[in-house]
Amino acid sequence: MKLDRRILDILVCPVTKGKLIQIGAELWSKQAGLAYPINNGIPVMLESETRRLSEDEIETLKKH
Repeated sequence: MKLDRRILDILVCPVTKGKLIQIGAELWSKQAGLAYPINNGIPVMLESETRRLSEDEIETLKKH
C-alpha cells in the first residue's frame, strides 16, 4: 500500500530527522540505514521496531 504523498512529506526519521523513502511496506532512512515498517497502512516510527538495511538495500537508496 502506497502512503499518501502528503504523509511522506511530513514524516521524518526519528533518529536523524531526515527524509524517508517508501520501498514496499517499509519507510527507509538513508542517513540512519534503518527500515521502519508500515503495518496496515500505518507507519511504525519506533526505533525499537526497525531493522538495519543491508548493503544492497543501501546501494538501492543511492539511486533515489
